[in-house]
Amino acid sequence: MVIKIIVTGGTFDKEYDELSGKLFFRATHLKEMLALGRSRLVVRVKTLLMIDSLFMTASHRRRILAECRASREKHIVITHGTDTMPETARLLGRAITDKTVVLTGAMVPYKFGSSDGMFNLGSALSFAQTLPPGVYIAMNGRFFNWNNARKNKARGEFEEIDKY
Repeated sequence: MVIKIIVTGGTFDKEYDELSGKLFFRATHLKEMLALGRSRLVVRVKTLLMIDSLFMTASHRRRILAECRASREKHIVITHGTDTMPETARLLGRAITDKTVVLTGAMVPYKFGSSDGMFNLGSALSFAQTLPPGVYIAMNGRFFNWNNARKNKARGEFEEIDKY
């Protein structure tokens, strides 16, 4: 099994400029994270975007959808900013039914050292291998269906919209 990882930016890949005090993007940290986590999975990493999800437009989301549709791989992980991850998941969820797509992100940048990114990436890779075709969000060790997740900004975690 080959898992495609599509990088779109988000907190996952932000770095901190100590002089200006601003966060910025340089390059994805995915390969470093996979090596540090001793991953033995076969993955293909494609950097599609490097933006904060607050600046993601409908056009960006259509690019992500097109990349998923064109992918030969049936198992896909997308790194994405948490602020608008549910919006992208809804677009993908309505359109993709023949592949397992898992969106994940981080509340704290990987380069800060105390990031949840490593855990979320590992969870997303596991879920991509085991969940049936569909679109999901993987955060905080849980997975959520594409149409039943939101970011609880007060608690800093994802939750179900409708609890069954």
